[in-house]
Amino acid sequence: MEMKKQHTLALVLMLALAACRPAQPSGPRTLTVMVHDSFAVSAEVVAAFEAEHNATVTFLKMGDAGSATNAAILAGEQPLADVFYGVDNTFLSRALDGNIFEPYASPLLAEIPDAFELDPQQRALPVDFGDVCLNYEKAYFAEAGIAPPANLEDLLRPEYKDLLAVENPATSSPGLAFLLATIGHFGPQGYLEYWQGLVANGVKVVNDWETAYYAEFSQWGGTRPVIVSYASSPPVELVFAETPLDEPPTAAVVADGACFRQIEFVGILRNTANRELAEAWVDFMLSTPFQEDMPLQMFVFPVNPNAQLQAEFVDYLEVPDETAPVSPADIAAHREEWINAWTQTVLR
Repeated sequence: MEMKKQHTLALVLMLALAACRPAQPSGPRTLTVMVHDSFAVSAEVVAAFEAEHNATVTFLKMGDAGSATNAAILAGEQPLADVFYGVDNTFLSRALDGNIFEPYASPLLAEIPDAFELDPQQRALPVDFGDVCLNYEKAYFAEAGIAPPANLEDLLRPEYKDLLAVENPATSSPGLAFLLATIGHFGPQGYLEYWQGLVANGVKVVNDWETAYYAEFSQWGGTRPVIVSYASSPPVELVFAETPLDEPPTAAVVADGACFRQIEFVGILRNTANRELAEAWVDFMLSTPFQEDMPLQMFVFPVNPNAQLQAEFVDYLEVPDETAPVSPADIAAHREEWINAWTQTVLR
């Protein structure tokens, strides 16, 4: 009888302990990654992560990098996603001041050059970089019989009137990067005079990169043969051309000081309920399978030097020798001041 009582007590204790354990997921876990509208990745690359981690990844597009950063800050302690990819060095200080990320010392950081790591607390980890420059349609200038722009100053000349479209730096990270290029090139005391000249010469301002590239750019049916995009955009036009081409139909203006180097980051959003899976995703974004997929998906360069670039991407690539020099500290200290001054000069 005594032995029976002991067995009954043990069974009760086992059931009680089982009831206290966390419920095991019956199916794949879900990871939500907030991204900007220009985010793209191959389906098979995402599928490989999902298979390895028994997870389903969903992407939440939140507008341009600036809009997505603002949304993440406004969400506060109730994050809209588990991970946020896409904040760049032009908006980084705003994200860090908003305290939206949890630190994560990914082991993959050991493979990435220190020059890309702008947050010593490892809340925002570098993923890719690209040079924001003027792009132009070659055929337009050949047919018009005028030389394409060779530098920023050329856009002030009468023959370039009404040819340029740019993104609003208050809402677009490429737009802000181009504004910083003009500040780095003409200096904080001279950039507004340059923009006054662009306004007088008919510059058109749109809200985001997609509108500038696919609605305004003459290469894609718009009326403006010069827009702000990336130095890597021309080879992408060649690779994805519906009819095979011998050379890219567009080109980038890569004169000294005409471009700004943009670095994009990923971070784990504060209060995520999927911390372990979020860490795995950050590691995945820094690994070579994801890094090698990015150039022909988002027209950007991998920060992991172990990633191999496709030959067709490298063969027609133009890289500026010297980008416009604006330090992260100056961006953090003066970004809002510069944007407000630009708004007063260009939009009002």
